[in-house]
Amino acid sequence: MRSMFHPGRRRALTAITGAITGAVTGATLLAAAPAAVAQAAWPAKPVRILIGAPPGGTSDIVARLLAEGLQKELGQTMVVEAKPGAAGLIAAQDFLGQPADGHTLLVAPNALVTEIPHVIKVRFDPFRDVRPLADLARSGLVFVGHPATPAKGVAEVVAFAKANPGKVSYASYSAGTISHTMGLTLNKAAGIDLNHVPYKGSPPALQDLAGGHVQLMFDGPATSLPMIKGGRIKAFAVSGPRRNPALPDVPTFAEQGFPMLDDVAWMGLWVKPDVPADVQARIRQATLKVMSQPAVQARLAELGNEPGTRATPEELAQSLRTASDKQGTTLRALGIKPQDLGG
Repeated sequence: MRSMFHPGRRRALTAITGAITGAVTGATLLAAAPAAVAQAAWPAKPVRILIGAPPGGTSDIVARLLAEGLQKELGQTMVVEAKPGAAGLIAAQDFLGQPADGHTLLVAPNALVTEIPHVIKVRFDPFRDVRPLADLARSGLVFVGHPATPAKGVAEVVAFAKANPGKVSYASYSAGTISHTMGLTLNKAAGIDLNHVPYKGSPPALQDLAGGHVQLMFDGPATSLPMIKGGRIKAFAVSGPRRNPALPDVPTFAEQGFPMLDDVAWMGLWVKPDVPADVQARIRQATLKVMSQPAVQARLAELGNEPGTRATPEELAQSLRTASDKQGTTLRALGIKPQDLGG
């Protein structure tokens, strides 16, 4: 079909169309530019890093290492805020109530999704409302006791508990975490009845342990190591596949005949899933850079922690699902069901 336009008119129309297209394209780029600039400007204000434990605990120590490094790396203020209580859920609820712009982050253990929801009725979906962005540090727990406890290893602790039925207590840094459920597992495996006493974090629990108000505790090495080295408490065992380099003379549970106590906890950096992808990428990149610094890794080693893995958020999420399924099975076998807070 022949064109209805004269060749000269056709050339003019082509030129006009090209000009309009160019103008529209230019306008589109200009309109997109502010959004691109806004995204690239992150962080545009101080960043809050929330923790669900009191100052001095593992969450606090790791969060401050991260905050100090990020502040230098990004040139923006990083504020660590401790909101202890309710097994870390007070901090989690604050975090979930903030805008999804990357200016509020959460440092919390994997227990946030693998353990807590199995013992407490939480108000969020562990696998939809929070996203693990990076694994910061990890370690097994240390089984510790008051110096007067007449035991050097797990078998002697069991013998002591059997000789004093219903009279031996163990502390946890929060109900629902492995510092709680490891005691339940030991009770079942050894046929004993250790009484559980929950605390709002490791520091107050350790103070009561050192003071003789409770006899035992399952704790993270970052908080228990100073008191072990100071002689205020003593260590019976460590969990995990191998001995902790910071406590080379303390055998694992498996070495002492309790292979079921092999738990390893890790501290993670969490974001809301709907934070823009480019902001998440920048946070993760900066975090991995900070946590890989030799000085940071040396400090983690002093605390009895290993550096976190470089697993992707997707890999971390999958590992969390696997761990949650395992923990749920364990707790159901022990007769533990989710309870309302305070119930």
